[in-house]
Amino acid sequence: MYPKTINVIQQLVEDEVIPGASFGFIKNNEQATYREGLSAIVPNREALKENQLYDIASLTKVLLTTTIMLQLWQEEKLNPADKVSDYLTDFPSKEVTLRHLLTHTSGIEGYIPNRDALSASELKEAILHLPVGKIFDKEVRYTDTGFILLGFIIEAIEKTTLVNVFANRISGPLNLNDSSYHPRDKEMCVPTEWNSKRGMIRGEVHDPKAYILGDHCGSAGLFSTLTDCLTFSQMMLNQGELNGKRILNQKTVLSLLGDWTPTGKLNRSLGWDLKTRGTKNYLFHTGFTGTFIVLDILGKEAFVFLSNRVHPTNTNKSDYLNQRDRLVECYLTEKEAMNH
Repeated sequence: MYPKTINVIQQLVEDEVIPGASFGFIKNNEQATYREGLSAIVPNREALKENQLYDIASLTKVLLTTTIMLQLWQEEKLNPADKVSDYLTDFPSKEVTLRHLLTHTSGIEGYIPNRDALSASELKEAILHLPVGKIFDKEVRYTDTGFILLGFIIEAIEKTTLVNVFANRISGPLNLNDSSYHPRDKEMCVPTEWNSKRGMIRGEVHDPKAYILGDHCGSAGLFSTLTDCLTFSQMMLNQGELNGKRILNQKTVLSLLGDWTPTGKLNRSLGWDLKTRGTKNYLFHTGFTGTFIVLDILGKEAFVFLSNRVHPTNTNKSDYLNQRDRLVECYLTEKEAMNH
């Protein structure tokens, strides 16, 4: 469908920037899906199978946390202008709002000593008491902390775990049968990184905070397949509806195309990053493990890319990030050329 974009992905596999990738495009309500490379190279080389599960890392922030927050807003159970301390009474700042968390403008300083040695309750306690720094309300600083707090807020409102809320509100209605925090078949998961304590991580979340917090983490934790990520993307392109089921209101989805940061000039929407080209805004989000989604809501087009670039080790970070940006740029340029 997009030969130049596919060529860049093939090159990433050839240059061993990534072991492999499952990716797909939506255009004119049609989906095209592809696989390149391998699912594992250590301890054995394994072929990439159709619809393998990926640890989608921070795509959890948009597939789960952001979407649920938007639903709760529509149902008037919360408002982006609400204070975080209205829902989490232990939270020290009375200034930080849900909107700050959703746009990464809260200025919360995320450093926690001995973080990976803490229990789930200790880590939750530490996150609830993190200080707010000088960049509050002024700058975007992308962190997991804000979305972990949003996860706690969702659980406080819905009175059940994030895992259950996701099943009831998103994966159930959209039939995302393979998207969960607990993959049924670990062998169908592509492995992520070799870890000295955990060995080769496979079928368990890679992110250390999500690993500790388990079913209560709003920043990472979801495993999903290309099929499910494309289904979710199609719902977004349809402005909130799929197969007669409305997940979000049209007005809500369209509102995401605006800049929601306090200055209105920092290129973040609620949950999503904004990629601006000319007069057009695309919704964009990435995941640390090597995943991303690009949505052209008005043009009804999408690009979903799932890889395990941290396998077997996360040594190629800057190289991968540069190549990923080049890949997204290639897709947008090729797409725009096709539409002219």
